[in-house]
Amino acid sequence: MITRMSTLFLRTLREDPADAEVPSHRLLVRAGYVRRAAPGIYSWLPLGLRVLRRVEAVVREEMTAIGAQEIQFPALLPREPYEVSNRWTEYGDSLFRLTDRKHGDYLLGPTHEEMFTSLVKSEYSSYKDFPVILYQVQTKYRDEERPRAGILRGREFIMKDSYSFNMDDAGLEESYQLHRRAYRRIFDRLGVEYVICAATSGAMGGSASEEFLAVAENGEDTFVRATGGDYAANVEAVVTPRPEARPVDDRPAALEHDTPDAATIDGLVAWARGAGITVDGREVEAADTLKCVVIGVTRPGEERQLTGVVLPGDRGVDMKRVEAALAPAEVELATEEDFRDNAFLVKGYIGPRGLAAHGVPVLADPRVVEGTTWIAGADARERHVVNLVVGRDFTPDGVIEAAEVREGDPAPDGQGELTLARGIEIGHIFQLGRKYTEAFGVSILDESGKRSVPTMGSYGIGVSRLVAVLAEQWHDERGLRWPAAVAPFDAHVVIANKDAEANEAAVRLAEDLSNQGLEVLLDDRPKIGPGVKFKDSELLGMPVVVVVGRGWADGLVEVRNRLTGETVEVRYTEAVETVVALASAPATEA
Repeated sequence: MITRMSTLFLRTLREDPADAEVPSHRLLVRAGYVRRAAPGIYSWLPLGLRVLRRVEAVVREEMTAIGAQEIQFPALLPREPYEVSNRWTEYGDSLFRLTDRKHGDYLLGPTHEEMFTSLVKSEYSSYKDFPVILYQVQTKYRDEERPRAGILRGREFIMKDSYSFNMDDAGLEESYQLHRRAYRRIFDRLGVEYVICAATSGAMGGSASEEFLAVAENGEDTFVRATGGDYAANVEAVVTPRPEARPVDDRPAALEHDTPDAATIDGLVAWARGAGITVDGREVEAADTLKCVVIGVTRPGEERQLTGVVLPGDRGVDMKRVEAALAPAEVELATEEDFRDNAFLVKGYIGPRGLAAHGVPVLADPRVVEGTTWIAGADARERHVVNLVVGRDFTPDGVIEAAEVREGDPAPDGQGELTLARGIEIGHIFQLGRKYTEAFGVSILDESGKRSVPTMGSYGIGVSRLVAVLAEQWHDERGLRWPAAVAPFDAHVVIANKDAEANEAAVRLAEDLSNQGLEVLLDDRPKIGPGVKFKDSELLGMPVVVVVGRGWADGLVEVRNRLTGETVEVRYTEAVETVVALASAPATEA
């Protein structure tokens, strides 16, 4: 197939869009693959749609290979199923809600667990129907507060979501592993550099959860890898090694001190050292102080509640980890209004004892274990408590993973140290268990004739996001560089010679390549100079570019490997063979 640029619906841009934050956004807009329709909403133009469809094709092939069956739910959904799962409330402001003319409540689907579960309940009643895997490639909607980075984080996006239904947990594990292997094949075929990370389940619920992250400097997610093993995890899922509890009997008594100019951790450490205070017989470090952060927690259907989070003073609070630990609750740092309405909250001097005395629950970092000694706020201006012992002077109400994870932290199971990197979530797999089948009353006759509740898995891939991810990983300073598996066209033939014979030769070359089964983009624009055509060929990013230019007088054409940057001149008669070989070669360099 040959597509002529003289008739292709395409306009490339020389300037970056004003709102572009990342290379994929900048290049996909400049190259005419997508156009912004509204904040977080994009139109797919012919070239972009071709890439999107090729990504979808790979996803569908691998889903079919594991026995999954494709269906299609509507994007406009009734409220009732989401009331059953409580996610009409849990999703909060991120849900697009609307009312029809008869005052019925609807939503634009953010994800479809409820619909899949209801469908299986209505169609299946016997263990003989199981296992089953159903999937769809569907547009999803989430009202992002700050849509950004083009199609990487929009309000409308395309997702493949699949769901497995099994009669027992062993079957769920098998379905989970089928998806895990299928995802690896999908991302390998597409040419994505990725890692598989342990993750939290969040509002999805369930037990086991893993995230597939594309390695990218501009990624919103932070993940860790161990220097001495294969451990990798999303930073929200990192589990802090918990020290052994210590006895409390032999600890010095807790004493309050005047601590002028010690409203910060640095100021407190300076005061302690100047006052000759020690902890466990050594000079005080920031890690010996107890930072106490107050947050507001709003659980679904409940009133907002203040909660204290205590952690070593050398660590900051990572709100993403807090959100993951407390999901599906909404969390925020305490507001100025909170401090104004609660006189016991003294900025810079908040301590766990004061919070507990006023009924505020206190959650502790795993390092804050029984028997450890701290310097903490005394809930009065310029006052701190020295030798505050956990389990003697205060007892936390629970444990929370809230502290920032740092480069060099110990990896679990003695696998060396943690290193930090950035990534973009492209897939997530969950063992949901029976959360949704129980909520919807799915009851199936098992082999013994008794009623049994099936168990579920949920598996998502960001299909439209993958287009942006590939643009992030496969580009250079001149433009896009699509791997062959997703490129809109296999080859780009550029006519860069005004000679009539050269033009005819370029057309014949495009036809010969098409006859070899390649999809060809032919730049036959009559009034565009060679310089502009060369720049567009680099910007558009087809894996192989063939230039019929000045060398035509000597029977030569130029073949450019866009992925590696290599350029060779070959005889016109050898061009088809050369291009076919390049187009079929695996992508090895990103």
